[in-house]
Amino acid sequence: MNVSISQEPLRSEITGKTRVLGILAHPTEHVKAPPGINRIARERGKDAVMVPLNVAPDDLSAVVNALRSVRNFDGSIITVPHKQAILSLCDEVSAQARAVSAANVIRRESDGRLVAAQLDGIGFVAGLRRQAILVSGRSVHLTGAGGAASAIAFALGEEKIATLTLNNRSQEKARALRDQLIEAYPTLDVRLGNRDPSGHDIVINGTTLGMKPGDALPVDV
Repeated sequence: MNVSISQEPLRSEITGKTRVLGILAHPTEHVKAPPGINRIARERGKDAVMVPLNVAPDDLSAVVNALRSVRNFDGSIITVPHKQAILSLCDEVSAQARAVSAANVIRRESDGRLVAAQLDGIGFVAGLRRQAILVSGRSVHLTGAGGAASAIAFALGEEKIATLTLNNRSQEKARALRDQLIEAYPTLDVRLGNRDPSGHDIVINGTTLGMKPGDALPVDV
């Protein structure tokens, strides 16, 4: 007799005590967080589940305000296109989220208050460090000036990189980000560049290009 045993971990049952987490996006087909977060919850024995919440920009305010009243809702990841808009809908915003004018997580307090924070840049640098890639003293070419790119730029400033070259379709947004960075890190060498990343140690795509199959790269490789 042949017996087949699945190697997949047993999925936790949803109970009346299950804590709910979300990932707010539009669309949600590209999101990758729920399987990983749910696996971690199972491994840690937590009665919690993350689900994607596909919310169009026009509906964001109504949905977020409704989540204040969901008593088993603990918080959510925030991603494209809501990272900037979410700030005005929260009761408290962390210093880093305010600095980059974007948040990628919210937490619901027991009284229904919502707290916004920013982990994009911190997580990006931690990911590099985990792969033994240190950014201190390096020259970095960063394409993008939106929420994720801004968060990465500020995190790189904390790491005391040698130079940071900003490339963005809108030069106005790139200049605004450069001015914010220089104000926060007066000794940081911040430059405006173009699609050519030659001469840099690290090249970063901080744009939405790459979310869809067939997207062109924003830099000349």
